[in-house]
Amino acid sequence: MASMNEFGNNLYTGKTSFPFVGKRRLWFIIAIILVAGSALVPLIRPIQFSIEFTGGSQFTVQAPDSTEQQTATDAVQSVVPGAATKVVVVSGSDIRVQTDQMSAEETQQVSDALAEAYGVEPESVTSSFIGPAWGENVTKQSLWGLAIFLALTFLILAIYFRTWKMSAAAIIGLLDVLVITVGVYALAGFEISPAAVIGFLTILSYSLYDTTVVFDKIRENTTEDGENSARLFGESVNLAVNQTLVRSINTSVVAALPVGAVLFIGAFWLGAESLTDISLSIFVGILVATYSTLFVAAPLYSLFRENEPQIKARDEKVREAREKAAVEA
Repeated sequence: MASMNEFGNNLYTGKTSFPFVGKRRLWFIIAIILVAGSALVPLIRPIQFSIEFTGGSQFTVQAPDSTEQQTATDAVQSVVPGAATKVVVVSGSDIRVQTDQMSAEETQQVSDALAEAYGVEPESVTSSFIGPAWGENVTKQSLWGLAIFLALTFLILAIYFRTWKMSAAAIIGLLDVLVITVGVYALAGFEISPAAVIGFLTILSYSLYDTTVVFDKIRENTTEDGENSARLFGESVNLAVNQTLVRSINTSVVAALPVGAVLFIGAFWLGAESLTDISLSIFVGILVATYSTLFVAAPLYSLFRENEPQIKARDEKVREAREKAAVEA
């Protein structure tokens, strides 16, 4: 415990420092590779959208004697040959079948075929239908929600920090989190469902919170420096990130552990897809958000500001003072 406290104190005073700003070119290259890789994931493994987005018919066979998924596929194909079919086991004992849109007659025939195939009463097979218009509406609302969130985030941060450059760095960090999280989500083979969308928006809020805390410390350090600062602007930014590093790690661990527990329970114990969808997006997003704040947003803000005439002149004065001190030494 003492060594951990000493480590935190050293980070705060600058005695120990991780080069978040000094090696930003390396971090930016890694970030570009991760974003590009995530963007290319759909070419290798196409993103799967849930029935709420695509529309279609859904059947649920309650408590069959067998949970063999091929049985459901064969039953559907016997009524509608060539119909696209997705079969999953839910809650460990039920069978859920999703197909393309079917007519009322086809829906009844498929229900009867599933009941016969699994040896259950017809009443044990329930069916529902989600039209393409409803799915299109859900998609539009999700995109509108994301756009409004990003716009309000940019505006509020610009007002709070009194500079659009912090807002720009924060938004780029948020987009980095979103793209990588969706890429990991698609790579894992999970469907994009309304629950997953809620998880994505939740993790953007978490990322915004983490970024705001770090940026607030950056503003404090760079404001206190004044004209007679002995540090370069980038060094002040880097010190602020190091001063909040332990807090960022602790917050991420505390947030990720319960979400990871929910993910494990939802995926492997209860088989509850809604829990799995939302917890996976939040779990991955928490880890990515912490990385993005430290290695993308903060160094990017420093890059945006370093070429401003006033800051550039102050940094040049600091370099000249250091060179003079080195010569005199």
